[in-house]
Amino acid sequence: MAGAAQHPLPVVVLISGRGSNLKAIIEAIGDNALPIDIHAVISNRPNAAGIRIARAAGLKTIVVNHTCHADRAGFDAALQHIIDAFDPGLVVLAGFMRILTAGFVEHYRGRLINIHPSLLPEFPGLNTHQQVIDAGRPVTGATVHFVTPETDGGPAFLQVQVAVHEDDTAATLAERVLLQEHRLYPEAIRQVAEGRIVLENENTVTLDGIPLQAVPVLGNGQGPGT
Repeated sequence: MAGAAQHPLPVVVLISGRGSNLKAIIEAIGDNALPIDIHAVISNRPNAAGIRIARAAGLKTIVVNHTCHADRAGFDAALQHIIDAFDPGLVVLAGFMRILTAGFVEHYRGRLINIHPSLLPEFPGLNTHQQVIDAGRPVTGATVHFVTPETDGGPAFLQVQVAVHEDDTAATLAERVLLQEHRLYPEAIRQVAEGRIVLENENTVTLDGIPLQAVPVLGNGQGPGT
């Protein structure tokens, strides 16, 4: 997979909410900075604001309502069936607020990525920004990683850092981190789409064919807007 892709990589994006990272991805495509073709945007929530963003961009949108399925396995099976119809080279979780079954994750091994608002492996899960503040961390950020059955535990391959201010609340910190996510996710997706980033096995990510010894940090380590 090493080397630049000759054609745009087919991608399916999964969302649950406002779709701000989806919007950043769409804008990067429009700026010719991202060699992908979004074949579908799928939401598990019928009223997700991100659906409107996708439709405004002329993208195909589909709702797979998780409340219409008896259990997680049934929802994942329905979701997988729909995703596979688009034959994506990459499935992007962009604020998709569902824990996925191990079988689903295994099916998309190496082509399923997520963004999490902390410097993983620190502070996985929910209430991340409050956890960072409570722990007194001077720096936080966001991480893009391949998805594995362990929540927020898959191999990371790109991060961005954001300074924590003394007067930060969870809300103000979240806002600044989100701005940096909008830089981070398109760049991470670009590296995958160009074949530069590859998940070689369960725990090893290579960049240009060389195993990562540490997670690269985007930009100057603090980034604008921090």
